[in-house]
Amino acid sequence: MSLFRPLVLLALLTTSSSAFAATYDVDPSHTRVGFSLTHMMVSTVRGEFGVVSGTVDWDPANVAATKVDAKVGVTSVDTRDAKRDEHLRSPDFFDVAKFTDMTLKSKSVKNITAEGFDLVGDLTIRGVTKEVTFKVKTLPGDRKDPWGNMKTGTRATATINRQDFGVKWNTQIDGGGYIVGDEVTIELDIELARRK
Repeated sequence: MSLFRPLVLLALLTTSSSAFAATYDVDPSHTRVGFSLTHMMVSTVRGEFGVVSGTVDWDPANVAATKVDAKVGVTSVDTRDAKRDEHLRSPDFFDVAKFTDMTLKSKSVKNITAEGFDLVGDLTIRGVTKEVTFKVKTLPGDRKDPWGNMKTGTRATATINRQDFGVKWNTQIDGGGYIVGDEVTIELDIELARRK
């Protein structure tokens, strides 16, 4: 009897943990992929991408097992300036004729706390892949929408150097410095739909 009880408890715990594990799809209508960088060394330009898809494997009982596989359509870049957006699509920047998407594939999860964790993954831009660390807020429990879909969400940020990915165009300005900053902040506001 003394052996039976621990076995039952172990079975219950295992069942409970696996019940939380699920695959979620990125909800593109409620997700924002934003970026910002300096302009002329005096201001900040912000933009976003309107086309995004991907999956997240999430288990609050095993955060270290989190998996992310996401894709962003680079052609959808929007900085609220049509002329600038066309330049960003050109070979000077994203070269969308050759590289239509940027991707993120997770590799590991580190520094897990109650507030969040670091997601380490391979980010690919213009065919160049570099390891990047995203600071991710812990996902809250699922919420049911009016149509019976289970939703959750999170926010994640990272900083990259665009030069590392071959996005090198720039022009020097009078008095020193350059028009476009090299450091880019990525800001993700993500809503996820649990697969049924």
